[in-house]
Amino acid sequence: METKIASNILPERKPKWLRVKLPTGKKYTELRTLVDKYKLNTICASGSCPNMGECWGEGTATFMILGNVCTRSCGFCGVKTGRPETVDWDEPEKVARSIKLMQIKHAVLTSVDRDDLKDMGSIMWAETVKSVRRMNPETTLETLIPDFQGIEKHIDRIIEVAPEVVSHNIETVRRLTREVRIQAQYDRSLGVLKYLKAQGQRRTKSGIMLGLGEEREEVIQTLHDLRANDVDVVTIGQYLQPSKKHLPVKQFINPDQFDEYKAIGLDLGFRHVESSALVRSSYKAQKHIN
Repeated sequence: METKIASNILPERKPKWLRVKLPTGKKYTELRTLVDKYKLNTICASGSCPNMGECWGEGTATFMILGNVCTRSCGFCGVKTGRPETVDWDEPEKVARSIKLMQIKHAVLTSVDRDDLKDMGSIMWAETVKSVRRMNPETTLETLIPDFQGIEKHIDRIIEVAPEVVSHNIETVRRLTREVRIQAQYDRSLGVLKYLKAQGQRRTKSGIMLGLGEEREEVIQTLHDLRANDVDVVTIGQYLQPSKKHLPVKQFINPDQFDEYKAIGLDLGFRHVESSALVRSSYKAQKHIN
């Protein structure tokens, strides 16, 4: 069992298993040059993802649509909260061109929450998938969607354009949801995932962050809840505090604990489980289409 850290004490130093090497390699260097030259908006680069070099080397990248200002104020997220800008209807083509320039084999699309829009941004989502398909017919897609407030007609727009994987992150355990995802609801997220599968979505996926004060039994219960709602793939990673204004890290999870959660998830029947400190939602995303 891992050593418990008191909830009011922030660990001073990251453990050795959280230290990462700077990304290198010919493919990474080529893509980094393209991203900088054409000002391509990848979450990989803007979010300083620790897996950027590995994913880019395998032809995978993540793109964010609908701006960079969110209508929600989640305690874990580094994206700015406020009044978003007007929707850029040229964005679908811009994203599609970026994917073509980077020669991406598997693209992950994500977005801020747009509760300010009547359609919650779902029309832009659908148009972006269509544009990517037209310009990059060989590229497979994962859409990491918000909850769209659980409104089925908005979720239907995603299902209709048929991405290979639709992902929606539960993020944390039930008890911590109100603190971690202030405007979200645990059961609503489960409902979105269940609805996707019930309407014929082939592959569904969700993600959990650890280190926010959750207990082992709560993590296991969350895995049970996701599997009970027909989720196929789950990612489990370490939460890291984006700034001092965000929720503190309560605990750095030991690698052995991540291994245990992976084993439990596979026993529950998940098709894929990615579980380690540096795992993020899109890590090895190309594997999850099969």
